[in-house]
Amino acid sequence: MPLIPEEPQIHESAQGPRATPASGRTAPTPRPVPGPRPAAPSRPGRPGPLRPAPPVQRTPRDAAPKPGASAPATPAPASATPQLQLIPASAQGALDAAEEAVDLLLDSGRAPGDVLVITTGDQHPWAVHELSFGEASYWAQHDAGDDVFYTDGAAAGRAGVRPVVVVAVNGGGDSAAAALTTARSRAGSLLIVCGDPQQINAALGAGV
Repeated sequence: MPLIPEEPQIHESAQGPRATPASGRTAPTPRPVPGPRPAAPSRPGRPGPLRPAPPVQRTPRDAAPKPGASAPATPAPASATPQLQLIPASAQGALDAAEEAVDLLLDSGRAPGDVLVITTGDQHPWAVHELSFGEASYWAQHDAGDDVFYTDGAAAGRAGVRPVVVVAVNGGGDSAAAALTTARSRAGSLLIVCGDPQQINAALGAGV
């Protein structure tokens, strides 16, 4: 009978080695592993400095077109000789060619108030319409400088200087030459002439 109580003592001794493996589990101490994990947040910091790099590449692209478009505009008034562009057209198609030139100017970023259109023959339909309300209101729009202004060669001398002047050589005979001379004096940086090249060369004395 006394042997019976000894058996549970053997079981208690068996529990001892169980405690040791528990301590063995704590021995490897995987706790230091989470310590290096905070190093991961340093990675999101790296892409941060990379982001400012691409905008630097965008700026040179934006800067490239600026010198091409703005640089030629500034030296023109300094020399007092506007750049001349000739668009060959018949007297009947000169007005349409001038309208297309104006559309291209506005699409390229030119402000409407920068453009003056002069016809050597019949008035532009816009001018005819606005003159029906009186010359005072018509020239008031010119002075406001908010939009493209249309006039004919006879009244072009009253118009002020604008960066771009577009001329439609749609008739006028001998008076067309005087209108072209006036148009050149009103063009700040660019003079676009739509008409017969021989007539334009003879009037302006420029081989285009």
